Amino acid sequence: MATYAIWNNKGGVGKSYLTFQLASEYALQHPNKKVLVVDLCPQANSSSMLLGGMVDGEKILDTIHGQPSRKTISGYINDRSRSPYVSTKSGADYITQVSQYNDKVPSNVYLVVGDEKLELQSSQVSYQADPRGYDDAWRIVHLWITDLISDIKYSWNNEDCCVFIDCNPSFSIYTELALTAADRLLIPFSADGSSKRAVKAVLSLVYGQRRQSNDTQSEFYIETARNKMSLPEIYMYIGNRLTQMNNSSASAFKTVVNEISDEIYSAWQSSDTPFCVHPFGTPKPNNKKSFKNMFQFEVNDANTASVVSGAQGIPIGILTAGQRIVAGIKITVNQSQLDRQVPNLRDLVRRIE
Repeated sequence: MATYAIWNNKGGVGKSYLTFQLASEYALQHPNKKVLVVDLCPQANSSSMLLGGMVDGEKILDTIHGQPSRKTISGYINDRSRSPYVSTKSGADYITQVSQYNDKVPSNVYLVVGDEKLELQSSQVSYQADPRGYDDAWRIVHLWITDLISDIKYSWNNEDCCVFIDCNPSFSIYTELALTAADRLLIPFSADGSSKRAVKAVLSLVYGQRRQSNDTQSEFYIETARNKMSLPEIYMYIGNRLTQMNNSSASAFKTVVNEISDEIYSAWQSSDTPFCVHPFGTPKPNNKKSFKNMFQFEVNDANTASVVSGAQGIPIGILTAGQRIVAGIKITVNQSQLDRQVPNLRDLVRRIE
């Protein structure tokens, strides 16, 4: 199975919420497969949701972060920093079975817990990736998360599994490590002008797209090419929790959604940008309509139901209508809200190979 990075060069597009829902729903649809979430965002929001939400999940995070031996992504980075250029084979020491803490999440979901200490570690990781200190340093350090996932898969006897990496919006060193580990890229976006700019940044930073012939390309793109390493293929760009009307984006957002679609379609037309044609064996799209049908998806906004799902760590696919207490406030989840998001989220997950 593939490894998916969920990333956009912009905050507030709901990537952590999407990671939580994708992993949970994929696990529900594939109960015989393990699902691994690697939380590489220092805010650890997807970890919080998976572990029980903004109250229980945060308490569990505090407990995990407070342990002498930190069983988190930061603990693994510390481990690798002590042996930067030789794999420690220790990745399996850092997985947590989510259902041990939150029984609302399927038992086949596993997590490498997020950690705010990533921010403090970033300069050390960047230093160790500097080839001036060790000839092959950049390549080896950028494979740390690849090694982590390989260690975990090996501990599972390399059985079939699916991996989701929640990335930080900033294009930091640990975002680079995540993208290096990923086979495929999911790009969430919201229907606003800044999302359009962020999608342009993704195409530039990762795939070296230039607007002008003299534009500088990112060091990540240059070094990936120099080291003959692969880039993740664009799998889908996902309008996340868009306001919906008559089964399509509401008119207030339609123009922006179309502009973002045009931006990605332009990248498709450039032979330098890799895309993953799916499902396997399907012919390549030969026009804009067939391209959008394959690569564009829109997740409806479930409003209050979305908030409750994340706040209580209950995947929206199993959330039921009725009253809930969130932060001491009584909130009503309506069935109509669930009906807006659950069916098309399930459809989205059915497209994840």
